[in-house]
Amino acid sequence: MKFAILGYGKMGKMVEQLLKDDHQEVVATIDNEEEWGSRLDAFKTADVAIDFSMPSVAVPNMLKAFENHVPIVVGTTGWLEQLGYVSDACKQFGGSLVYGSNFSVGANLFMHLNKVLAEVMNHQEQYAAFMEETHHVTKKDAPSGTAIRLAKDLIACVQRLDHWELSEQTLEDPMALPIKANRIGTVPGIHKITWHCEDDDIEITHTAHSRQGFARGAIRAAHWLVEHPGIYDFQDIAMDIR
Repeated sequence: MKFAILGYGKMGKMVEQLLKDDHQEVVATIDNEEEWGSRLDAFKTADVAIDFSMPSVAVPNMLKAFENHVPIVVGTTGWLEQLGYVSDACKQFGGSLVYGSNFSVGANLFMHLNKVLAEVMNHQEQYAAFMEETHHVTKKDAPSGTAIRLAKDLIACVQRLDHWELSEQTLEDPMALPIKANRIGTVPGIHKITWHCEDDDIEITHTAHSRQGFARGAIRAAHWLVEHPGIYDFQDIAMDIR
């Protein structure tokens, strides 16, 4: 298969290295608008693109992929408020898209566990929920896309919560789920959910050891997408991808 890589930071370079290690062909790497101009023809020859760029350019990158009939896997976060617009554009051009807040298979198992636990805790009103996430200092968005996804899934299961707020401490609003976001060193990603009451705490945590898990998941999703045209949330298909 022929791959294009959109965004050539740490994640883009890791995707490229894993592809080369697997003897896959990378026909274009594009990191800015100037490179789009000089590398568009090469991009058009790709079977699939993988985007780990920036929230500000993720949507324009997707539109270029749709317009040029290149399926795209998007691991960039911070743009999902435009998902409706992106989905409409994808359908208009007959494009294909897999998007996700986290492409680690383990993280997606953790998301499933979060929903199962939240459903149980809905009936245990003595417990209050709190979330904490930690990432490297160069991460632009806070809270992380994964934290937002975890929060939305949790809130959907717990009737005494109706929104989340970024906060360093427990909130006075009992309907709010507090999320603390730490930016430390080179941490790939840690997400911890705590259910606290006077008697005890229940905690679940996912810790990424490196960025390779995210890159491998995106590559697997790319191979899968070529055979399954359409629009998919990675969490919904993660267990189907090997």
